[in-house]
Amino acid sequence: MIKISKLSNDTRHVNCVEGNTTLYALPKAEIVERWHAQTTDDFRFCFKFPATISHQAALRQCEDLKQEFFTRLAPLAGRIGQYWLQLPAAFGPQDLPALWAFLDGLPGEFTYGVEVRHPAFFAKGDAEQALNRGLHQRGVNRVMLDSRPVHSAIPGTQEIIDAQRKKPKVPVHALVTAGNPMVRFIGSDDMTRNAEFFEVWLGKLAHWQQTTTPYLFLHTPDIAQAPELVHTLWPKMQDALTGIGREPAIPHQNSLL
Repeated sequence: MIKISKLSNDTRHVNCVEGNTTLYALPKAEIVERWHAQTTDDFRFCFKFPATISHQAALRQCEDLKQEFFTRLAPLAGRIGQYWLQLPAAFGPQDLPALWAFLDGLPGEFTYGVEVRHPAFFAKGDAEQALNRGLHQRGVNRVMLDSRPVHSAIPGTQEIIDAQRKKPKVPVHALVTAGNPMVRFIGSDDMTRNAEFFEVWLGKLAHWQQTTTPYLFLHTPDIAQAPELVHTLWPKMQDALTGIGREPAIPHQNSLL
């Protein structure tokens, strides 16, 4: 089984969604209830912790914010795939004690992931080893961002230019620290190159499927091109991965809001 997302808001076409909006603001209670009504018990949400926790508070003295986050999303508790921290590039090795304290204080009934962006966590030195070891000890997934396609693209559209400016350009370290490895693949408008960059993930995901349940999130700078990315990658995933059925007929992207 592999959880696939970022394709559509229609749950007939995906079995998981990346909850990016919670990074910026908590949804209203009625919206959370609407999300619950739009999905079934086998659907999974992967919500980001708010930036007020991960960026502004840097995981420190944020108990009230954390409690508000879990309380607001409580109606979806049974449908959470994993909650995950997207940490800023300024959050470095010196901040690992704060990360461990934060993770150790989280409710034990959920699965968690952490995405880091500080260069030291990609240098294969002591800092990265300490990060990976700490995540593994706690059963927390290290979220993997693959932004190679978009950063290798010709900046011929405003969407690509904006993505190249905003998306982190960090090395891709494919590794498993817990039972739900998460891959965030940022495609470009060049589908041939996207397929080339994605080839390595087919082998990784197939191998990880033997012992874990991976999560795969597919992005494009222009969301209108997401169906084309799916059309390009789906046959390859069908050949390589277990549980990949027919290519979904994806409607135009809207919003869960």
